[in-house]
Amino acid sequence: VGHGSSLPCSHFPTRDPYAMSDLRVHPAIEAVVNSAAEGSSVSPGDFWKSFQEIVADMGPRVAAALRQRDAMQALIDAWLLERSGKIDAQEYEQFLKSIGYLVPEGQPFKVDTANVDIEIGSLAGPQLVCPVDNARFALNAANARWGSLYDALYGFDVISEEGGATRARQYNKVRGKKVEEWAENLLSEIFPLQSGTYSQVTKFAVANNSLSCTLESGSATGLKDDAAFVGYNMKGDALSEVVLRNNGLHMIIQIDSSDAVGKEHRAGVKGVVLEGALSAIMDCEDSVAAVDAEDKAKIYGNWVGLMKGSLVTKFQKGSQTMERGMNADRTYIARDGSTASLHGRALLLVRNVGHHMYTDAVTYKNKDVPEGFLDAMVTVLAASHDLKAKKNSRTGSIYIVKPKMHGPAEVALTCELFGRVEQALKLPTNTVKIGIMDEE
Repeated sequence: VGHGSSLPCSHFPTRDPYAMSDLRVHPAIEAVVNSAAEGSSVSPGDFWKSFQEIVADMGPRVAAALRQRDAMQALIDAWLLERSGKIDAQEYEQFLKSIGYLVPEGQPFKVDTANVDIEIGSLAGPQLVCPVDNARFALNAANARWGSLYDALYGFDVISEEGGATRARQYNKVRGKKVEEWAENLLSEIFPLQSGTYSQVTKFAVANNSLSCTLESGSATGLKDDAAFVGYNMKGDALSEVVLRNNGLHMIIQIDSSDAVGKEHRAGVKGVVLEGALSAIMDCEDSVAAVDAEDKAKIYGNWVGLMKGSLVTKFQKGSQTMERGMNADRTYIARDGSTASLHGRALLLVRNVGHHMYTDAVTYKNKDVPEGFLDAMVTVLAASHDLKAKKNSRTGSIYIVKPKMHGPAEVALTCELFGRVEQALKLPTNTVKIGIMDEE
Protein backbone atom coordinates (compact mmCIF):
# COMPACT_ATOMS: atom_id res chain seq x y z
CA VAL A 1 0.00 0.00 0.00
CA GLY A 2 1.56 3.29 -1.08
CA HIS A 3 0.78 6.85 -0.09
CA GLY A 4 -2.05 8.41 -2.03
CA SER A 5 -1.63 11.76 -3.75
CA SER A 6 -4.06 14.65 -3.77
CA LEU A 7 -2.85 15.47 -7.27
CA PRO A 8 -3.24 12.46 -9.64
CA CYS A 9 -0.59 11.76 -12.22
CA SER A 10 -2.87 12.95 -15.01
CA HIS A 11 -2.76 16.44 -13.47
CA PHE A 12 1.02 16.65 -13.45
CA PRO A 13 2.58 19.19 -15.81
CA THR A 14 2.81 17.82 -19.33
CA ARG A 15 6.15 19.52 -19.99
CA ASP A 16 9.23 17.32 -20.00
CA PRO A 17 11.96 19.44 -18.39
CA TYR A 18 14.54 16.68 -18.28
CA ALA A 19 13.96 15.13 -21.70
CA MET A 20 12.72 11.93 -20.06
CA SER A 21 9.25 11.13 -21.31
CA ASP A 22 8.82 8.21 -18.89
CA LEU A 23 9.20 10.26 -15.69
CA ARG A 24 6.63 12.63 -14.22
CA VAL A 25 7.43 14.67 -11.12
CA HIS A 26 4.94 16.50 -8.90
CA PRO A 27 5.70 20.25 -8.84
CA ALA A 28 6.14 20.24 -5.04
CA ILE A 29 8.76 17.50 -5.27
CA GLU A 30 10.44 19.21 -8.21
CA ALA A 31 10.71 22.43 -6.19
CA VAL A 32 12.28 20.81 -3.13
CA VAL A 33 14.78 18.90 -5.28
CA ASN A 34 15.72 22.16 -7.00
CA SER A 35 16.33 23.67 -3.56
CA ALA A 36 18.39 20.69 -2.40
CA ALA A 37 20.44 20.65 -5.62
CA GLU A 38 21.36 24.33 -5.31
CA GLY A 39 24.97 24.48 -4.20
CA SER A 40 25.46 20.72 -4.55
CA SER A 41 27.58 18.78 -7.04
CA VAL A 42 24.64 17.75 -9.24
CA SER A 43 22.03 19.63 -11.26
CA PRO A 44 18.32 18.84 -11.01
CA GLY A 45 18.50 17.41 -14.53
CA ASP A 46 21.30 15.02 -13.57
CA PHE A 47 19.43 14.10 -10.41
CA TRP A 48 16.29 13.04 -12.25
CA LYS A 49 18.23 11.29 -14.98
CA SER A 50 19.99 9.15 -12.38
CA PHE A 51 16.75 8.61 -10.49
CA GLN A 52 15.03 7.28 -13.59
CA GLU A 53 17.93 4.90 -14.23
CA ILE A 54 17.72 3.56 -10.67
CA VAL A 55 13.96 3.07 -10.94
CA ALA A 56 14.29 1.30 -14.28
CA ASP A 57 17.12 -0.98 -13.10
CA MET A 58 16.14 -1.72 -9.51
CA GLY A 59 12.38 -1.17 -9.44
CA PRO A 60 11.60 -4.65 -10.85
CA ARG A 61 13.86 -6.22 -8.22
CA VAL A 62 12.04 -4.50 -5.38
CA ALA A 63 8.73 -5.67 -6.86
CA ALA A 64 10.11 -9.22 -7.03
CA ALA A 65 11.23 -9.04 -3.39
CA LEU A 66 7.74 -7.96 -2.35
CA ARG A 67 6.18 -10.82 -4.35
CA GLN A 68 8.55 -13.17 -2.54
CA ARG A 69 7.33 -11.77 0.78
CA ASP A 70 3.71 -12.41 -0.23
CA ALA A 71 4.47 -15.95 -1.41
CA MET A 72 6.24 -16.81 1.85
CA GLN A 73 3.44 -15.29 3.91
CA ALA A 74 0.85 -17.36 2.04
CA LEU A 75 2.83 -20.56 2.74
CA ILE A 76 3.25 -19.64 6.41
CA ASP A 77 -0.46 -18.82 6.78
CA ALA A 78 -1.47 -22.14 5.23
CA TRP A 79 0.98 -24.11 7.39
CA LEU A 80 -0.32 -22.48 10.58
CA LEU A 81 -3.98 -22.95 9.65
CA GLU A 82 -3.41 -26.66 9.01
CA ARG A 83 -2.17 -27.07 12.58
CA SER A 84 -4.89 -25.01 14.27
CA GLY A 85 -2.40 -23.29 16.51
CA LYS A 86 -0.73 -26.51 17.72
CA ILE A 87 2.86 -25.79 16.76
CA ASP A 88 5.99 -27.84 17.34
CA ALA A 89 8.90 -25.40 17.51
CA GLN A 90 11.43 -27.68 15.78
CA GLU A 91 9.01 -28.59 13.00
CA TYR A 92 8.17 -24.91 12.52
CA GLU A 93 11.86 -23.97 12.27
CA GLN A 94 12.49 -26.68 9.66
CA PHE A 95 9.49 -25.50 7.66
CA LEU A 96 10.71 -21.88 7.70
CA LYS A 97 14.11 -23.07 6.48
CA SER A 98 12.54 -25.16 3.73
CA ILE A 99 10.74 -22.16 2.21
CA GLY A 100 13.75 -19.85 2.50
CA TYR A 101 12.35 -17.68 5.27
CA LEU A 102 15.24 -18.70 7.52
CA VAL A 103 18.57 -18.94 5.73
CA PRO A 104 21.83 -20.59 6.83
CA GLU A 105 24.02 -18.41 9.03
CA GLY A 106 27.11 -17.24 7.20
CA GLN A 107 30.72 -17.52 8.30
CA PRO A 108 32.07 -15.10 10.93
CA PHE A 109 33.22 -11.81 9.45
CA LYS A 110 34.53 -8.44 10.53
CA VAL A 111 33.45 -5.02 9.33
CA ASP A 112 35.75 -2.02 9.62
CA THR A 113 33.65 1.06 8.99
CA ALA A 114 35.65 4.23 8.35
CA ASN A 115 34.74 7.83 9.18
CA VAL A 116 32.21 7.08 11.92
CA ASP A 117 31.30 9.89 14.33
CA ILE A 118 31.88 9.28 18.03
CA GLU A 119 28.14 9.57 18.71
CA ILE A 120 27.71 6.38 16.66
CA GLY A 121 30.98 4.58 17.29
CA SER A 122 32.10 5.16 20.87
CA LEU A 123 29.82 7.37 22.99
CA ALA A 124 26.78 5.96 24.78
CA GLY A 125 23.84 8.29 25.31
CA PRO A 126 20.18 8.98 24.54
CA GLN A 127 18.87 8.94 20.97
CA LEU A 128 15.63 10.64 19.96
CA VAL A 129 13.23 9.79 17.14
CA CYS A 130 11.35 12.78 15.75
CA PRO A 131 8.82 13.32 12.95
CA VAL A 132 10.65 15.54 10.48
CA ASP A 133 7.42 16.95 9.01
CA ASN A 134 7.12 19.24 12.07
CA ALA A 135 9.87 21.88 11.91
CA ARG A 136 9.50 22.92 15.55
CA PHE A 137 9.74 19.31 16.77
CA ALA A 138 12.70 18.67 14.49
CA LEU A 139 14.56 21.71 15.80
CA ASN A 140 13.79 20.74 19.40
CA ALA A 141 15.29 17.30 18.76
CA ALA A 142 18.35 18.70 16.98
CA ASN A 143 18.93 21.16 19.84
CA ALA A 144 18.39 18.54 22.57
CA ARG A 145 22.14 17.90 22.75
CA TRP A 146 22.20 20.19 25.79
CA GLY A 147 19.66 20.73 28.54
CA SER A 148 19.36 22.43 31.91
CA LEU A 149 19.49 19.99 34.82
CA TYR A 150 17.97 22.68 37.04
CA ASP A 151 14.97 23.16 34.73
CA ALA A 152 14.42 19.41 34.41
CA LEU A 153 14.52 18.84 38.15
CA TYR A 154 12.38 21.87 38.97
CA GLY A 155 9.59 20.77 36.63
CA PHE A 156 9.71 17.02 37.22
CA ASP A 157 8.43 14.87 40.09
CA VAL A 158 11.85 13.35 40.81
CA ILE A 159 11.85 16.06 43.50
CA SER A 160 8.95 15.93 45.97
CA GLU A 161 6.65 18.91 46.52
CA GLU A 162 6.60 18.24 50.23
CA GLY A 163 7.63 20.94 52.68
CA GLY A 164 6.45 23.77 50.46
CA ALA A 165 8.55 22.72 47.44
CA THR A 166 5.65 23.10 45.03
CA ARG A 167 6.01 23.64 41.29
CA ALA A 168 4.58 27.14 41.05
CA ARG A 169 4.50 29.57 38.11
CA GLN A 170 6.62 31.99 40.08
CA TYR A 171 10.07 30.74 41.09
CA ASN A 172 9.79 28.84 44.37
CA LYS A 173 12.99 29.27 46.39
CA VAL A 174 12.18 26.25 48.55
CA ARG A 175 11.98 24.00 45.49
CA GLY A 176 14.98 25.76 43.99
CA LYS A 177 17.01 24.84 47.07
CA LYS A 178 16.08 21.17 46.66
CA VAL A 179 17.09 21.36 43.00
CA GLU A 180 20.50 22.76 43.97
CA GLU A 181 21.01 20.01 46.56
CA TRP A 182 20.10 17.27 44.07
CA ALA A 183 22.46 18.71 41.45
CA GLU A 184 25.30 19.08 43.97
CA ASN A 185 24.90 15.46 45.04
CA LEU A 186 25.12 14.39 41.38
CA LEU A 187 28.26 16.47 40.85
CA SER A 188 29.82 14.96 43.98
CA GLU A 189 29.04 11.48 42.66
CA ILE A 190 30.39 11.96 39.13
CA PHE A 191 33.13 14.54 39.75
CA PRO A 192 34.16 14.02 43.39
CA LEU A 193 36.40 16.54 45.09
CA GLN A 194 39.62 15.66 46.87
CA SER A 195 37.94 16.80 50.08
CA GLY A 196 34.46 18.04 50.92
CA THR A 197 31.43 18.16 48.61
CA TYR A 198 29.92 20.63 46.17
CA SER A 199 27.38 21.62 48.84
CA GLN A 200 30.31 23.13 50.76
CA VAL A 201 31.87 25.07 47.85
CA THR A 202 31.73 28.86 48.20
CA LYS A 203 33.88 29.76 45.21
CA PHE A 204 35.04 28.20 41.94
CA ALA A 205 38.29 29.36 40.35
CA VAL A 206 40.91 28.26 37.84
CA ALA A 207 44.41 28.07 39.31
CA ASN A 208 47.48 26.60 37.60
CA ASN A 209 45.24 25.30 34.79
CA SER A 210 43.20 23.24 37.25
CA LEU A 211 39.84 23.68 38.97
CA SER A 212 40.15 25.09 42.47
CA CYS A 213 37.19 25.05 44.86
CA THR A 214 37.09 27.06 48.07
CA LEU A 215 35.10 25.35 50.85
CA GLU A 216 33.12 26.89 53.69
CA SER A 217 36.05 26.13 55.97
CA GLY A 218 38.23 28.43 53.87
CA SER A 219 40.38 25.59 52.59
CA ALA A 220 40.91 24.96 48.88
CA THR A 221 40.42 21.64 47.14
CA GLY A 222 40.37 20.26 43.62
CA LEU A 223 38.95 17.34 41.68
CA LYS A 224 40.00 13.80 42.57
CA ASP A 225 40.42 13.28 38.84
CA ASP A 226 42.12 16.45 37.65
CA ALA A 227 41.68 15.38 34.00
CA ALA A 228 37.89 15.70 34.37
CA PHE A 229 38.30 19.49 34.20
CA VAL A 230 38.57 20.33 30.50
CA GLY A 231 37.95 24.07 30.36
CA TYR A 232 36.05 27.16 31.38
CA ASN A 233 34.56 30.47 30.24
CA MET A 234 34.91 34.00 31.57
CA LYS A 235 32.51 36.93 31.67
CA GLY A 236 34.78 39.89 32.00
CA ASP A 237 37.12 39.05 34.87
CA ALA A 238 34.68 36.59 36.46
CA LEU A 239 34.50 32.83 35.93
CA SER A 240 31.17 32.09 34.22
CA GLU A 241 31.37 28.40 33.27
CA VAL A 242 33.25 25.29 34.39
CA VAL A 243 33.36 22.49 31.81
CA LEU A 244 33.71 18.94 33.17
CA ARG A 245 33.91 15.62 31.31
CA ASN A 246 33.30 12.01 32.31
CA ASN A 247 33.18 9.04 29.94
CA GLY A 248 33.24 11.46 27.03
CA LEU A 249 30.13 13.35 28.17
CA HIS A 250 30.09 16.88 29.55
CA MET A 251 28.51 18.83 32.37
CA ILE A 252 28.79 22.60 32.63
CA ILE A 253 28.49 24.51 35.90
CA GLN A 254 27.14 28.00 35.15
CA ILE A 255 28.13 30.80 37.52
CA ASP A 256 26.56 34.27 37.75
CA SER A 257 26.04 35.88 41.13
CA SER A 258 23.89 38.61 39.58
CA ASP A 259 21.36 36.06 38.28
CA ALA A 260 18.09 35.59 40.19
CA VAL A 261 19.05 32.00 41.02
CA GLY A 262 22.81 32.52 41.24
CA LYS A 263 22.59 35.30 43.81
CA GLU A 264 20.89 32.89 46.23
CA HIS A 265 23.72 30.33 45.90
CA ARG A 266 26.81 30.47 48.11
CA ALA A 267 29.13 30.14 45.07
CA GLY A 268 26.92 32.03 42.60
CA VAL A 269 25.89 28.88 40.69
CA LYS A 270 22.87 29.65 38.53
CA GLY A 271 22.58 26.29 36.80
CA VAL A 272 24.07 23.02 35.59
CA VAL A 273 23.85 22.05 31.93
CA LEU A 274 24.05 18.42 30.85
CA GLU A 275 24.96 16.84 27.56
CA GLY A 276 21.76 14.97 26.66
CA ALA A 277 20.62 13.54 23.33
CA LEU A 278 23.76 12.61 21.42
CA SER A 279 21.84 11.70 18.29
CA ALA A 280 18.37 12.00 16.81
CA ILE A 281 16.64 10.12 14.01
CA MET A 282 14.67 12.46 11.78
CA ASP A 283 11.82 10.21 10.73
CA CYS A 284 10.26 10.07 7.26
CA GLU A 285 8.47 6.84 8.15
CA ASP A 286 6.29 5.64 11.04
CA SER A 287 5.92 8.86 13.03
CA VAL A 288 4.79 11.01 10.08
CA ALA A 289 1.62 11.08 7.99
CA ALA A 290 2.72 11.80 4.42
CA VAL A 291 -0.41 11.16 2.39
CA ASP A 292 0.39 13.23 -0.68
CA ALA A 293 3.23 14.87 -2.58
CA GLU A 294 2.87 18.15 -0.68
CA ASP A 295 3.33 16.31 2.62
CA LYS A 296 6.38 14.55 1.24
CA ALA A 297 7.83 17.84 0.00
CA LYS A 298 7.35 19.36 3.46
CA ILE A 299 9.33 16.48 5.00
CA TYR A 300 12.12 16.86 2.46
CA GLY A 301 12.15 20.64 2.85
CA ASN A 302 12.67 20.42 6.61
CA TRP A 303 15.47 17.89 6.14
CA VAL A 304 17.14 20.17 3.58
CA GLY A 305 16.96 23.02 6.11
CA LEU A 306 18.46 20.87 8.85
CA MET A 307 21.34 19.78 6.64
CA LYS A 308 22.01 23.31 5.38
CA GLY A 309 21.69 24.66 8.93
CA SER A 310 19.07 27.13 7.79
CA LEU A 311 15.84 25.68 9.23
CA VAL A 312 13.91 28.27 11.25
CA THR A 313 10.35 28.21 12.55
CA LYS A 314 8.10 30.73 14.26
CA PHE A 315 5.40 29.93 16.82
CA GLN A 316 3.18 31.67 19.34
CA LYS A 317 3.91 31.46 23.05
CA GLY A 318 1.24 33.39 24.85
CA SER A 319 1.14 36.81 23.24
CA GLN A 320 4.68 36.58 21.88
CA THR A 321 5.90 35.33 18.51
CA MET A 322 8.93 33.15 19.08
CA GLU A 323 11.54 32.13 16.52
CA ARG A 324 13.60 28.97 16.79
CA GLY A 325 16.64 27.94 14.78
CA MET A 326 19.54 25.56 15.15
CA ASN A 327 21.91 25.92 18.10
CA ALA A 328 25.51 26.87 17.45
CA ASP A 329 28.43 24.91 18.86
CA ARG A 330 29.49 25.72 22.41
CA THR A 331 32.94 27.26 22.76
CA TYR A 332 35.14 27.39 25.83
CA ILE A 333 38.71 28.09 26.90
CA ALA A 334 40.70 24.87 27.08
CA ARG A 335 43.22 24.26 29.86
CA ASP A 336 46.08 25.22 27.56
CA GLY A 337 44.43 28.57 26.81
CA SER A 338 43.25 27.66 23.31
CA THR A 339 39.66 27.96 22.14
CA ALA A 340 37.83 24.63 22.02
CA SER A 341 34.28 23.71 21.06
CA LEU A 342 31.59 21.16 21.86
CA HIS A 343 28.94 19.98 19.43
CA GLY A 344 25.91 22.20 19.89
CA ARG A 345 23.44 19.79 18.31
CA ALA A 346 22.59 16.11 18.26
CA LEU A 347 24.05 14.08 15.41
CA LEU A 348 21.19 13.68 12.95
CA LEU A 349 20.27 10.48 11.14
CA VAL A 350 17.32 10.19 8.75
CA ARG A 351 14.96 7.23 8.53
CA ASN A 352 13.67 6.43 5.05
CA VAL A 353 10.58 4.34 4.34
CA GLY A 354 10.82 0.61 3.72
CA HIS A 355 10.86 -1.26 0.40
CA HIS A 356 7.12 -1.91 0.58
CA MET A 357 6.07 1.72 0.15
CA TYR A 358 5.22 3.26 -3.22
CA THR A 359 4.37 6.87 -4.11
CA ASP A 360 2.72 8.66 -7.00
CA ALA A 361 4.59 11.89 -6.16
CA VAL A 362 6.83 10.67 -8.98
CA THR A 363 5.71 8.20 -11.63
CA TYR A 364 7.68 6.13 -14.11
CA LYS A 365 5.81 4.98 -17.22
CA ASN A 366 2.62 6.14 -15.48
CA LYS A 367 3.21 3.85 -12.50
CA ASP A 368 4.03 4.72 -8.90
CA VAL A 369 7.72 4.44 -7.99
CA PRO A 370 9.24 2.87 -4.87
CA GLU A 371 9.04 5.61 -2.27
CA GLY A 372 12.27 4.38 -0.70
CA PHE A 373 14.11 5.25 -3.93
CA LEU A 374 12.84 8.83 -3.74
CA ASP A 375 13.72 9.04 -0.04
CA ALA A 376 17.22 7.73 -0.71
CA MET A 377 18.01 10.20 -3.48
CA VAL A 378 16.49 13.28 -1.85
CA THR A 379 17.66 12.74 1.73
CA VAL A 380 21.23 11.96 0.65
CA LEU A 381 21.28 14.93 -1.73
CA ALA A 382 20.18 17.18 1.12
CA ALA A 383 22.73 15.69 3.51
CA SER A 384 25.53 16.17 0.99
CA HIS A 385 25.57 19.88 1.90
CA ASP A 386 26.85 18.98 5.36
CA LEU A 387 29.86 17.18 3.87
CA LYS A 388 31.39 20.62 3.31
CA ALA A 389 30.17 22.41 6.43
CA LYS A 390 30.63 19.38 8.75
CA LYS A 391 28.21 20.80 11.29
CA ASN A 392 26.35 17.51 11.58
CA SER A 393 28.89 14.79 10.82
CA ARG A 394 32.45 15.82 11.66
CA THR A 395 33.77 12.78 9.81
CA GLY A 396 32.02 13.42 6.48
CA SER A 397 29.39 10.69 6.73
CA ILE A 398 25.66 10.53 6.02
CA TYR A 399 23.54 8.33 8.28
CA ILE A 400 20.46 6.56 6.94
CA VAL A 401 18.12 4.29 8.91
CA LYS A 402 16.40 1.76 6.63
CA PRO A 403 13.46 -0.09 8.21
CA LYS A 404 11.07 -2.95 7.37
CA MET A 405 13.57 -5.21 5.65
CA HIS A 406 13.12 -8.98 5.53
CA GLY A 407 16.29 -11.03 5.31
CA PRO A 408 19.79 -10.60 3.91
CA ALA A 409 18.69 -10.36 0.27
CA GLU A 410 16.68 -7.21 0.97
CA VAL A 411 19.53 -5.76 3.04
CA ALA A 412 21.89 -6.40 0.11
CA LEU A 413 19.39 -4.65 -2.18
CA THR A 414 19.45 -1.63 0.12
CA CYS A 415 23.25 -1.54 0.14
CA GLU A 416 23.25 -1.64 -3.66
CA LEU A 417 20.64 1.12 -3.80
CA PHE A 418 22.70 3.50 -1.70
CA GLY A 419 25.80 2.61 -3.68
CA ARG A 420 23.93 3.74 -6.78
CA VAL A 421 22.84 6.91 -4.98
CA GLU A 422 26.44 7.71 -4.05
CA GLN A 423 27.47 7.32 -7.69
CA ALA A 424 24.57 9.46 -8.90
CA LEU A 425 25.37 12.27 -6.46
CA LYS A 426 29.14 12.05 -7.01
CA LEU A 427 29.92 11.05 -3.43
CA PRO A 428 32.84 8.89 -2.30
CA THR A 429 32.03 5.21 -1.83
CA ASN A 430 30.69 4.41 1.66
CA THR A 431 29.91 8.03 2.50
CA VAL A 432 26.45 6.72 3.39
CA LYS A 433 26.25 4.61 6.54
CA ILE A 434 23.12 2.49 6.88
CA GLY A 435 21.41 1.51 10.11
CA ILE A 436 19.87 -1.84 9.20
CA MET A 437 16.43 -2.70 10.59
CA ASP A 438 15.87 -6.33 9.56
CA GLU A 439 12.36 -6.64 10.98
CA GLU A 440 11.20 -10.20 10.45
